[in-house]
Amino acid sequence: MTSAKFFRFLRCIANAPIFKRSYVQHSTKFALLSSSAFAIYKGCVHPVTCQQLKQKVNNKLIIEEADRMYNSNLHPRELYQHLKQYEITSDAEILWRICRAARDLALKVVDISKDEKKALVYEAFEFAKKALEADDYNFASHKWYAITIGDVGDYEGTKIKISNAFIIRDHLQRASELNPKDATTLHCLGMWCFVFADMPGWQRTIASFIFGTPPTSTFPEAAEYFMQAERVDPNFYSINLLMLGKTYMKMNDKKRAMLFFDRTIHYPIVTAEDEQAKKEAEELLKEVIGK
Repeated sequence: MTSAKFFRFLRCIANAPIFKRSYVQHSTKFALLSSSAFAIYKGCVHPVTCQQLKQKVNNKLIIEEADRMYNSNLHPRELYQHLKQYEITSDAEILWRICRAARDLALKVVDISKDEKKALVYEAFEFAKKALEADDYNFASHKWYAITIGDVGDYEGTKIKISNAFIIRDHLQRASELNPKDATTLHCLGMWCFVFADMPGWQRTIASFIFGTPPTSTFPEAAEYFMQAERVDPNFYSINLLMLGKTYMKMNDKKRAMLFFDRTIHYPIVTAEDEQAKKEAEELLKEVIGK
């Protein structure tokens, strides 16, 4: 590539509307673009088209805006509708965020119809599958695939739900391998262990027919995952605190159970989920004290 062609390439990037809009706020992106373009000029990387590079920058801005909206605690429908504009994509980072938005709308909004809730649960699973197909090395793709296949199982009966158990565990473990510092993945692994440690006898019988040797776990294993999640990101989720209390209650460790129920009760209430966790913790704390 000649010097003249190289500078025409840079001008092509700079003239892109999305670049102009974000020049002041995203000057660091210009540095990234310049270094990428120079690398192409020097033959350090495979050449990409101007359009591909513009799309990469555009996707980054979409992701940043989605994360800003998510962290602003907007109504789940606002984020869902915003992200649905970008559903035709092969970017795993966008796809799993659409999956999460659809799931949040389905499960965190009280006044949603049963039909819409079911449709959103299945839609979230489809976006998780697309994210995994787009990037098998993306930890969040594995995490949300595991979470949403579990959600779908709620509609397809106990046999299907149990038969998906090893798939769920394997994808959660893969997600944790790819990103050991993700508290949500560790929490989900704790939930998986808790569910199978606490499985009723009739479900275990069904599991034996399906697998021969059904999935098993213990309450100490569940507690360890929940505690790992707290160590990675302290106080990140009211339900993680609640589950620690419930797990220690199952282990007959009253002191620790009371500690985590109390922490759940005093957790800042931001969502309906936090409110429900507080109510359950209050009831269980009374039960522990009464024993």
